[in-house]
Amino acid sequence: MKKTKLSLPRVAYFCMEFGLHESFPIYSGGLGILAGDILKEAKASNFPMIGIGILWRQGYTSQRIDQKGYPYDSYYEYRHDWLEDTKVKVRVRIRGRQVKCKVWKCTQFENVPLYLLDVNLPENDDRLLTGQLYGWFSEERVAQEIILGIGGIKALRALGIPVDIYHFNDSHPVFAGIELINELMEDKGLDFEEAWEQVKEKIVFTTHTPVKAGNEEHDHELLRYMGAYKGLAFGQMLKLGGDPFSMTVAGLRLAKKANAVAELHGNTARQMWGSVPGTAEIIAITNGVFTGAWQDKKIAEAYETNAGLWAPHQEAKRKMIEEIKRRNRVKLDENTLTIGSARRAAPYKRGNLIFSKPKVIGEYLKAGKVQIVLSGKAHPNDLIGKDIVAEMYKMSRLYPQSVVFLEDYNMEIGRLLTRGCDVWLNNPRRPQEASGTSGMKAAMNGVLNFSVLDGWWPEGCIHGVNGWQIGGGYEGKDQDKVDRDSLYRVLLEEVIPTYYHNREKWFEMMKASINMSQWKFSATRMLKDYYQKLYN
Repeated sequence: MKKTKLSLPRVAYFCMEFGLHESFPIYSGGLGILAGDILKEAKASNFPMIGIGILWRQGYTSQRIDQKGYPYDSYYEYRHDWLEDTKVKVRVRIRGRQVKCKVWKCTQFENVPLYLLDVNLPENDDRLLTGQLYGWFSEERVAQEIILGIGGIKALRALGIPVDIYHFNDSHPVFAGIELINELMEDKGLDFEEAWEQVKEKIVFTTHTPVKAGNEEHDHELLRYMGAYKGLAFGQMLKLGGDPFSMTVAGLRLAKKANAVAELHGNTARQMWGSVPGTAEIIAITNGVFTGAWQDKKIAEAYETNAGLWAPHQEAKRKMIEEIKRRNRVKLDENTLTIGSARRAAPYKRGNLIFSKPKVIGEYLKAGKVQIVLSGKAHPNDLIGKDIVAEMYKMSRLYPQSVVFLEDYNMEIGRLLTRGCDVWLNNPRRPQEASGTSGMKAAMNGVLNFSVLDGWWPEGCIHGVNGWQIGGGYEGKDQDKVDRDSLYRVLLEEVIPTYYHNREKWFEMMKASINMSQWKFSATRMLKDYYQKLYN
């Protein structure tokens, strides 16, 4: 991996998941889609970057709905024989035993090289460790993070790839920093503090989760037993991650600089972690999405040539409607206002807020004035999340001609909905949405965002010009009521009347949405920010 003419730093981007294509299901949601978009943008813009991840043999859960209307999980082995065999194997020590990791290379999706570690080998006793993304429990999670972090550094060394910057996307790769410290202590004879200071100059860290409970912690006894200590003493690990060992705190202490993924998230992250001693400065670099993967080509062409947007939009809408008919046997009306909402099922995302006044919304659904297309997936062990999925599915049974739930949410469904819907609904409890990139994809297709002022939307929203806001950024105890009332008021008084009675304004809003998103919320802008503000 040679430096470019501008001598940009060579970056190794570590992440637990990468969303490159639905046929390669080594991703679960937004974290992985972001990582995949970054590798595609790096390829398109010729940035010196590679990815380091894990080859999950069974990927993430395939989540379907059973006859009782409740989600269930299944796993399958997909084809991966098209991956390039690097002929490289490295060893990591887990639970006192040597585990071999085979290194595969992926460049098939117009991405810079992605190197994937795989322990499903005949010589390993623990062949299932890289079986399922986010499967199992704490012990297996630590083992997987050892493979990613420690195994990832060993893979880079075995492949002979020089690296200037190690970018940890979320806290899962943190053990890579411990491996780098261990290298300097063993090879250069440095003491812990000296090695730590040198390593910090080469690490940057992206924090994602604004919910403190979502930031991973582990008992030190478990880390020592699993092999994550890599020869460090308890006191040294304590200095890095505290007790219990916080993966996020360790990431912030190992890095020279860290970033949040939106301006508002930057404020939240600094409030959460800014008082923790020894942590890196947290700047805000708002996420962006790879235009080449998410923007409909006919929409892009119509925008660039100032042609009408309505015809290509309706074409995308018909494609979505036909796919819904194929999957769900429900034929939606292309001339009815269609609201889309698809994301990970979590309580703070409030996936059922639009149904919280059933008499009001029910009237519009039954009269054929509004259609709603939903999709989402819960973590296999998240029973609350599964209840949310079941509730969304229940709405589709209650209003079978106007509400659709698409099961087994993936990248293909994401593309269909963010191109084919008229409005994109997002109503998390502020400030718990770190970024929310699905709305960016919708925006660059002229699909108008209708969202709480959380994540990226406060930076993009001009109410009534390029979309609509829900609420005014309120964060009090009665936030659900305030946002619900605002959602219904804006929907009934602004969104629906504009769609049916002021189509010219709707067209102008579509143009303004695309104009707002093309650069400001693209992966091109994001990666340039990374190189200018984080890596250099």
